[in-house]
Amino acid sequence: MIIVDTALEKRFKEGNPIKVGLFGAGFMGRGVALQILSAFPGIQLCAIYNRTLSEAERAYSQAGVDEIVKVESAAQLDQAIEKKQFAVTDDPQVLCQSGRIEAVIEATGEVEFGAHVVMNSIENGKHTILMNAELDALVGPILKVHADKKGVIFTNTDGDQPGVVMNLYRFVKQIGYQPVLAGNIKGLQDPYRTPETQKAFAEQHHQKPRMVTSFADGTKISMEMAITANATGFKVGQRGMYGPRCAHANDAPDLFPLDQMLNGGLVDYILGAEPGPGVFILGYNENPIKQHYLEYLKMGKGPVYTFYTPYHLCHLEVPLSVARAVLFQDAALAPIAGPVVEVITMAKRDLKKDEVLDGIGGFTCYGTTENSPICQTENLLPMSLAEGCRLKRDLPKDAAITYADVELPKNRLCDQLLKEQKEYFLNNR
Repeated sequence: MIIVDTALEKRFKEGNPIKVGLFGAGFMGRGVALQILSAFPGIQLCAIYNRTLSEAERAYSQAGVDEIVKVESAAQLDQAIEKKQFAVTDDPQVLCQSGRIEAVIEATGEVEFGAHVVMNSIENGKHTILMNAELDALVGPILKVHADKKGVIFTNTDGDQPGVVMNLYRFVKQIGYQPVLAGNIKGLQDPYRTPETQKAFAEQHHQKPRMVTSFADGTKISMEMAITANATGFKVGQRGMYGPRCAHANDAPDLFPLDQMLNGGLVDYILGAEPGPGVFILGYNENPIKQHYLEYLKMGKGPVYTFYTPYHLCHLEVPLSVARAVLFQDAALAPIAGPVVEVITMAKRDLKKDEVLDGIGGFTCYGTTENSPICQTENLLPMSLAEGCRLKRDLPKDAAITYADVELPKNRLCDQLLKEQKEYFLNNR
C-alpha cells in the first residue's frame, strides 16, 4: 500500500504517531513488535499484553527497547503513553480501556480469549486488527456488525495469505478483470499430521507443535480460505476444496470447473506449485481486444488469467493494516455479510465416546471447508469450537462431527457470538 508510507511519515513529522496496543507476545507477536519498532516510526507500539509478562518484555527488548514499565490500569497506561514510555501488562482490560490507544492488534491465536479481547476493544471504540483466522472464520461476520455499529474498523491483516490475496483481488478487479477464483499455494496437505509428527519441524523453527500441525493438516488453510470467502462472497466447489496438484500457478486456469468459477466464484488452493508459498487470483475477461493485449503481455490466451503474488510476509505487513484502518478507514480483509464458507470438524482418527476433542492442531480432529448452508442443514460443529467438546458416541476416522455428537463446554463467549451471528443474518437476509 504505497499511499500508506507518506501518510505515516506525515503523522511522524507531526509528532503524532498512531498509538497501538498488541495482544500476544508469541512468535508472531514478537515479530510484529520488532517490525513496528524498527521500520514504522509513524506507529507507536505503546503497550503489549501477555499472560506472562516476561514474554511481553522480551518482545520489546529484542527490538532494542530497554526501559519498560509495568502498568495495571488504563490510567497508568495513559500516563505512560503521555511520557512516551513503553508498557507491558498482564491485564487485557488495560489496553482496551486506554483513552490513548487508537488501535489494537490481536495476535494470540486463541479463539475464546480473542473473542473477549475483540468485543472489549470494539466496545471501547478501538480499531481492531485481527491476526486470528480461527476466530475470524467462526464469528468474523458478527464482529464486523459490532464494529460497524461503533464506527470502527474490524479487519484481518495484510501479509498473511488472506490479506495478500484480497489485495490482489482488488487489483485484478480494478484493472477490469472479473475475479473468479481466490487461491492459495500450498506445499503440504496431510490431515493426519499431529503434534508428534511435527515436533522436530516446530523445534527447528522455534514454533509450537500444535500451530505447525494446523498448517500441515489443512486446518489453517481452511480457516484462511473461509475468511477469504466471507470477504468476497466466493464459495467452495466441494467439501474441502479441490486442491489440485500442479507445477506452477500459471497452470491453474485449466484445473477448476469454469461453470463454478463463473457462477459466483470459488476459493481453493493448488498443491506443490511454484511460486510457493504465494497466492493467486484467476481473473476472467472475454473481450477479444483485451485478450490480445494480455497475450502480448505474456499472460496467456485467456479468457481466464492467473495473477499471482509469489510470497506472503506475515508480520512484516501487519503495520500497514493498522495504518489503513486508522488513517483511511479501510479494511485489508473483512466479511461483506454473513458467513459464506465455514470450517467444520473432522475426526483425525477413530474416536471413542467420552473422549474430549483437543481442537486446532491436535491429535483428535482437523478442520476443512464447507459452504455455510450445508453446515447449517447438517448441524456441523465448527472447528474453532471443537476444543473441550466431549463426545457422546464413537465416531469413525474422517467423520464430520456434528453438534449432536458432542457436549459443549459451558459459558463460552464464542458460542454466544455464533448464536447471535446466526440469528442476526437469518433476520437480515
